[in-house]
Amino acid sequence: MTVFRSLAAGAAALLCATAAQAQTYTMKISSPTVNDASQEWAKEFKAGIEARSGGKIKVEFYPANQLGQIPATVEGTAMGTIEAVVPASGFFIGLEPRFQVFDAPGLFKDQAHAQRVFADPAVRKQLSTLGNSKGIEPIAIVPHGPLLLLSHKPIRAVADFKGQKIRVPGAAPLQIEPFKKLGAAPVSMPLGEVLSAMQNRTIDGLIASATVFTAFKYYDVAKGLTTLPGSYLIAPVMANRNFLKSLGPELEAMVRDEAFKAQQKIQKFAIEDVDRTAGVWKKNGGELIELSPAESKAYLDQVKSVLPDLLSKNAAIKADFDALSAAAERAN
Repeated sequence: MTVFRSLAAGAAALLCATAAQAQTYTMKISSPTVNDASQEWAKEFKAGIEARSGGKIKVEFYPANQLGQIPATVEGTAMGTIEAVVPASGFFIGLEPRFQVFDAPGLFKDQAHAQRVFADPAVRKQLSTLGNSKGIEPIAIVPHGPLLLLSHKPIRAVADFKGQKIRVPGAAPLQIEPFKKLGAAPVSMPLGEVLSAMQNRTIDGLIASATVFTAFKYYDVAKGLTTLPGSYLIAPVMANRNFLKSLGPELEAMVRDEAFKAQQKIQKFAIEDVDRTAGVWKKNGGELIELSPAESKAYLDQVKSVLPDLLSKNAAIKADFDALSAAAERAN
């Protein structure tokens, strides 16, 4: 009887080990955009993690709000009904105020500079705890490119902001106060609601990254697209922490490693994508507007003037800002 018990115990252990080895995980990733750096990141990540894990992790990417509007997918990721989400950083601020540091103007001189900063080991360590208390964490950070403003009344000077109702990608002070300083009326609105708001002129303009304007054919609504000096859209890939832990140490480490590798691999694509979309915009009758050096300085002087007060109110955000600023100096 003892022999039979031993054999049964051994068989049960073998079955458990085999089941564990055979277990597969599905990682659903949501994005509000399509055919852009976020999607390219997901493509590279999917190829990397599925090959390296031997198929134990399967990635499903859902662009263009297929899993719901941004607030719902952010909440879903925090709750664990979605494994990861890639919107503009501003839409996480309701969970974690620290996310608004990405909207601080003047941190990056160009997109390649932003990419170097977010690859900096000290920055990666500093930002690794973003959202942890709400059950999420960054596994990659994607600089999408410069922020641009599309307006029915083209913005050619700082004075043109006055009185305009403009959609901003979030409702935090660092997203709102700079535009109030310019005399505009900023309003936060999920990307999926913006096109109709522009069409019926509920808003006068919107701020987004370059690829949004061509992917959703905003050139049929308005033509004047202005680059905002020193301002970049940052899209962190935020994953559910419980999901990561459920993978076990080996697979969890693979996910983190492949996520960062994908972030590195798409850098050239992301820069070229901004240039490509500029060509698409002009081909469809759109105008690209760059503020003059004098107007750019006036813009940055005004929007950066709100930083000291806002940063002084939150030590954690100031620590993040200082880490990014120091890395920006190293990356010059």
